[in-house]
Amino acid sequence: MDFKAVIGQEEVKRTLISEADGGRLPHALMLTGPEGCGKMPMALALARYLCCRNKSAEGQDACGTCLSCRQWEQLIHPDVHFVFPIVANKARKKENCDEWISAWREMLLNNLYFTYTDWIQQMEVENSQPVIYTRESDNIQRKLSLKSVQGGWRIVIIWLPEKMQEAGANKMLKLLEEPPAQTMFLLVSEEPQKVLGTILSRVQHISMPRLKDEEISQALHLHLGMETEECMMVARMANGSYSKALGTATTEEGSSELFQQFTSLMRLAWSRKVKEMKAWSEEMADWGRERQKDFLLYAQRMIRESFTANLHRAELNYMNREEQQFTSRFAPFVSERNAMGIMNELQEAQVHIEQNVNAKMVFFDLILQLTVLIKNH
Repeated sequence: MDFKAVIGQEEVKRTLISEADGGRLPHALMLTGPEGCGKMPMALALARYLCCRNKSAEGQDACGTCLSCRQWEQLIHPDVHFVFPIVANKARKKENCDEWISAWREMLLNNLYFTYTDWIQQMEVENSQPVIYTRESDNIQRKLSLKSVQGGWRIVIIWLPEKMQEAGANKMLKLLEEPPAQTMFLLVSEEPQKVLGTILSRVQHISMPRLKDEEISQALHLHLGMETEECMMVARMANGSYSKALGTATTEEGSSELFQQFTSLMRLAWSRKVKEMKAWSEEMADWGRERQKDFLLYAQRMIRESFTANLHRAELNYMNREEQQFTSRFAPFVSERNAMGIMNELQEAQVHIEQNVNAKMVFFDLILQLTVLIKNH
């Protein structure tokens, strides 16, 4: 959870270290970028660097040995506060972030490159939509009214501020406008366009790009011991996301399930077996909402790969061997005549799932639309 643990992003590291050493950091900073680019690891590394009492003369990273750094190893620094989306559960008395902090720490300590889906699974609330409740703003205001325990920086790390309830976002705005002395707010966002506009205007933005294939490949080789060729294949498929690369490399069962459902969808759309189509829709409706969105994103990728395969340029395709074998037979059914229509249907289904439309209806309508488009190749 220091800068060395952040994959790539060297320019962002240099900028943050330089501003921290020069006392030029703003009191509120928002890290943005696509999933898996390292926003949360970067926020944690900066927070640890600010808290460290024994930085090296070169100013490259936290020392790793002082009391602050040792506390960071377990994520128990008393002057660092986390805010993140949760699902309130009155029966289990888990109504604020403090009640979920053990699960949160466990997830961060196991994998810095986690995803929103990972957090939902960690909480075991598969069919719910976590949010940051208004009471969290009151909780943070109370904590910041107290003196710093160690006499240094007090840091608030807000993961996914776009999940804030509006009333809570407005309360947080007041804290951002007039923060207590030596207090840093670090916001980590994947959809900054959904953050309250007045908050956006009061934070400095740092945009982090997708990771390079070479950076992902090297990290996989270092952390998982994978062969170089396999690392590069996974990296190419990950589209700049180390989170996605980890998922591909370590959860073959989950990836295989998406693949199997995709092939079933396309074969049923071609065969037009209504009874089986209805059964497939009902099976998909039983999946959790985040998993349903994962499938629809995966299906969009496979349609792009299938269309690209028609160009007969193997270097442009980012698929594993199983996907390549299926695509060699399926690609001719995705052409200029229907590729855009199929993508539009998949994207529309994704929007409907995000809006909590009845999943059984969404997936049955999707497969009906695809029966027309697949035949029109």
